[in-house]
Amino acid sequence: MNLKKVYWVLFSSVVILSACSPKVLTPKADNTKKTENKEKPAEKKTIKKFSQAGISLLVPFKLDELNLKTASKADIEKYAMPIDFYQGFKLGLDSAAATGVNFKLNVFDTQDDNAHISMLYKNERFKQSNLLIGPVFPDGLRFISTYSKENNALVVSPLAATNPAEINNPNLISIVNNVDLHGKKIAAYISKEYNPANTIIVIINPKKTEDESFATPIRTYLQANGKFIVQEYASAYTFETKMIKGKQYAVIVTSSDRAFVLPTIEKLYKLKTLASGGYNINLFGHPNWVKQNYPTEKVQALNTIISSSYKVDYKSPGTIAFIKKYRYQYGFEPGEYAFKGFDIGFYFGRLLSSYGEDFRDYLTKEKYKGLHNSFSFIHDEKLGYINTSLMLLKYKNFALTAID
Repeated sequence: MNLKKVYWVLFSSVVILSACSPKVLTPKADNTKKTENKEKPAEKKTIKKFSQAGISLLVPFKLDELNLKTASKADIEKYAMPIDFYQGFKLGLDSAAATGVNFKLNVFDTQDDNAHISMLYKNERFKQSNLLIGPVFPDGLRFISTYSKENNALVVSPLAATNPAEINNPNLISIVNNVDLHGKKIAAYISKEYNPANTIIVIINPKKTEDESFATPIRTYLQANGKFIVQEYASAYTFETKMIKGKQYAVIVTSSDRAFVLPTIEKLYKLKTLASGGYNINLFGHPNWVKQNYPTEKVQALNTIISSSYKVDYKSPGTIAFIKKYRYQYGFEPGEYAFKGFDIGFYFGRLLSSYGEDFRDYLTKEKYKGLHNSFSFIHDEKLGYINTSLMLLKYKNFALTAID
C-alpha cells in the first residue's frame, strides 16, 4: 500500500467531484393561440435538479491514533475498512458524476466518537449537505438520530446490520439487511419449495441471544404459514432421537458459533449418509456462515443454503471494470468494503443527479443491481427506508452460488 496515497485519502477533508454538466436548452415560449376547446395535456412534475449536490461522508478513520510518518504496513492495515470504503465510494460518486451533476463531498473523521459527531452540527458544509452517509457503527447512528429528526436530514446506514427499530429514525436509510429479513427469506424459501405433506421443518437453536434473534423471525413466519410441522431442538443429538424414516427434513441451524456449528454439521452429515440408509436432510444456515469455513464436501452433501447481503461475481464485466479502475487509481486490490462503497456512492449519486431535491421520493421506486448486492427499498413511517433485497447462496461445485 502506498503511504502517500493513504495520507491523501485520510487528510482530504473536502473533495470536489466535477463532471461536465450538459447544457439544458429551454424552448422559447410559444405565443401561437391555442384552440380554446383543446384539452390541455397533464403537466409533468418539474424536477429541481442540483447544480451541485452536497454529501457528507462520516467514517471512523481515527486520525488521532495513526502517525503516518512512523506507521508500518501492519499498522495501516488496521484502518483498511474506512480507507477501502471511502475509496470505493469516491469511485462510485465519480461514475455518477458522469450523469451530469457536480458533487461536493465533505469527508469527516468521526473517530468513532459521538463528541466528534456533535461538533459537526455547527459545521456549515455539514449542515448544507443534501445527504449524510454514516456514521458506520450503530452507536453513532443512534446518536445522530436526534439531529436527523430535527433537521429532516436523510442518514444512510452503510455497513451496520442493526435492526432499524433499534435506531428509531424515520429518516434512516438502511443498506445492510437485518437478521429479521434473513430469517424471513429462509422461511419463505422453505415454504415455497417444500411440500408440507412430507416435510418436517427442524430448528436447531442453542438459544443464545444471537441464535434466538435469527430463530424468532423464522418461527414467526412458519407459525403464520401454519402448513408445516415445525420442531425445535437445542442440538442435533436431541433431534436424532425424534427422526422418522421417509420424511424430508429442512433443518435450520440458527447459530453462527463455529464451536457449535461444526459438530452439528458433522452429526447431520452422518445421519444423511448412514450405511443402513440415511435420512433426507437439507440444511439451512446462519448468514454469518458466509465468512466461516466448514468442510465443503459435507455442507455440499447437505445441500446447504444460507442467506447473504454480500456476494461479488468476479466474472461480471462491471466487477472486472471496477477492479481495473481501483487498481489504476490506488495501486492495490479492492476489498469487501470498496465494493460496498462503490455501490452506495453510485446509487445515491445517480439518485441525486436524476431527481435533485425530490430524490427522497424515488428511493422506493429506483431499484439497483450492484456489484455486491441489489437495492430495493421499502418505506416505514417510523423506521425509514429499508433495503429488502438479499440473496440465497448454495454450496455447489466447491463454491457459494446464488440461487435466488
